[in-house]
Amino acid sequence: MERTITLDHGSGGRATHELISQVFAQAFHNDYLGQMNDSAVLPVPEGRLAMSTDSYVVDPVIFPGGNIGSLAVHGTINDLAMSGARPLYLTAGFVLEEGLPLDLLEEIVQAMAQAAQEARVAIVAGDTKVVPKGKADKIFINTAGVGVVPPGLELGGQYARPGDVVLINGTIGDHGMAILCTRQGLALEGKIQSDSAALHDLVGDLLQACPEVRVLRDPTRGGVATTLNEIARQSGVGIRLFEESLPIRDDVAGACELLGLDPLYVANEGKVLAVVPPAVSEKALEVMRRHPLGREARCIGQVTEEDPGRVALRTRIGGHRLLDMLRGEQLPRIC
Repeated sequence: MERTITLDHGSGGRATHELISQVFAQAFHNDYLGQMNDSAVLPVPEGRLAMSTDSYVVDPVIFPGGNIGSLAVHGTINDLAMSGARPLYLTAGFVLEEGLPLDLLEEIVQAMAQAAQEARVAIVAGDTKVVPKGKADKIFINTAGVGVVPPGLELGGQYARPGDVVLINGTIGDHGMAILCTRQGLALEGKIQSDSAALHDLVGDLLQACPEVRVLRDPTRGGVATTLNEIARQSGVGIRLFEESLPIRDDVAGACELLGLDPLYVANEGKVLAVVPPAVSEKALEVMRRHPLGREARCIGQVTEEDPGRVALRTRIGGHRLLDMLRGEQLPRIC
């Protein structure tokens, strides 16, 4: 087999079958995928199905803290987890550019397989397409995921209530700034790492201890500010953030200042925003901090009756700044 992707790999013939068997099937092996039928027939536990899909076009495809393969697994798992679902199965679709080095593809696929294995999620079906050189940028990946929501669990952006508190499990803006600094070749003091991670275990611990949780959201594109605007509009409430409580790494804050960006609008890939009643906020924080992905969890804001549908930041000096929804694309191709 040639060591770069050719159009023959997308023909459906021998080269396609070699690519599937030698690269994808070996990495993703499980009993469902191993049947190699046109669809996977899967058992489903009791509960309601949750399903999500996302496409990943991140540039660069390798970045500090991960690559496009691990990101494609983490991102779709997290979308399922935000509805309280336990993720079960993923599909994976690949669009490969002619000339893509096979070593690079194998590195991405191995990272994807490792991320799925660590998350205890099976990749059960897939597809591969090859496009001529110049018609794509190395590799695009689509993942779709299926999970199960336990009976009786109801989460959603429409359930936030005045008095509720807003929690986050760690630092803000790491993923977007890791991507941008790598893309631009910025040599900053320290090394900013993507926070890309699967959040379903942390979420599961939180929901088991605090079933009163009202809203879970992962603040990806558009960042924390845009995600909270979505919640405020869905619930018809105001949300006030406290600047002194925002967990932002010094190197991320410095990079944002250098580039004229606001970290509240920078993407995250391993963070969850939780809106909870005040009576359980301390317990929720305690549970989150016991998990490796929640050690820096803290309360960053409160839901209010004032200014329904809007988000404001209370600054360190006591002023207030309106945080509108992001307009346009602040950081292109960060996921």
